Amino acid sequence: MRRRAVPLSLLPALLPVLLLAGCTGGAAGPLDLKVGGTFGARPTIVFPGGKPAAGLQVDELAAGDGERLAADDVAIVQYTAHVWNGRDNRLVDSSFNRGTPAAFPVGQLLPGLERALSGRRVGSRVIAAIPPGDGFGANPPKGVGAGDELFYVVDILGAHHKGASVKAPAGALAGVRAGGGPRPGLAVPVTAPPGGFAARVLARGGGPRVRAGQLVVTQYEAAVWAGRRVFDTTWPAGRPKAFKLGDGTTIKAWDKALVGVPVGSRVLMIVPPAYGYGQAGHPAYGIKGSDTLVFVVDVIAAY
Repeated sequence: MRRRAVPLSLLPALLPVLLLAGCTGGAAGPLDLKVGGTFGARPTIVFPGGKPAAGLQVDELAAGDGERLAADDVAIVQYTAHVWNGRDNRLVDSSFNRGTPAAFPVGQLLPGLERALSGRRVGSRVIAAIPPGDGFGANPPKGVGAGDELFYVVDILGAHHKGASVKAPAGALAGVRAGGGPRPGLAVPVTAPPGGFAARVLARGGGPRVRAGQLVVTQYEAAVWAGRRVFDTTWPAGRPKAFKLGDGTTIKAWDKALVGVPVGSRVLMIVPPAYGYGQAGHPAYGIKGSDTLVFVVDVIAAY
């Protein structure tokens, strides 16, 4: 189900920051760092001269009143990440530049981000200066050195818990059955698949309609029609996954079946190759270019 949106909190145009040591809670000393802007919008950051003080440093610039982030949640965030080197302090990543929020799986983040975000409420803006030992370690991504200090500004837009699902009865489409309840599962018939794409909304939610370009939080199960084999599913682990629709990063079937569907819906779809992975298939999943696929998808939220 969709989490209630938290009203945006305003920050002063330029807010001087006193970073707090993440491990002790004691003051790390005034660093003359200034972060400004509106919660949920691109922040303005003015770095002081020189490098930051040693150790993980965290502060909360805006305290939200939404749900607290818990273990195994998926946090939906807007963020920027800089290398804080006292020189160019270059930007290395930003969800604002991509135009869509990001999904942060709690429990699988950088150690410094885990400590910075743990227990924070939806609606909070959190900043963190992350030393190399709490960052990417010896194998950082392109643009980040193994010894680089990082600086993050993170706005927590939403939290989606392990086991989130849509209330829906069982339903069928072209002989395929999806069970009811919180973990529906798929039953694929032994007959040949239909030739074209088909989708059916098994339960229609009461939330806003999903738009192309949004990040959609889902639970799902996916099977290959031939052999009736499940090749991917979120429900055993229970952690939702998020995907951006309408930009080519998901298969065509998801764009066609989910755009326009209200949040809180469960959708069953039959996916011929042209709407799935095409002639190349997906070898990692054991999917051939001739395989028809089946998906049942719960639309948990959209941002």
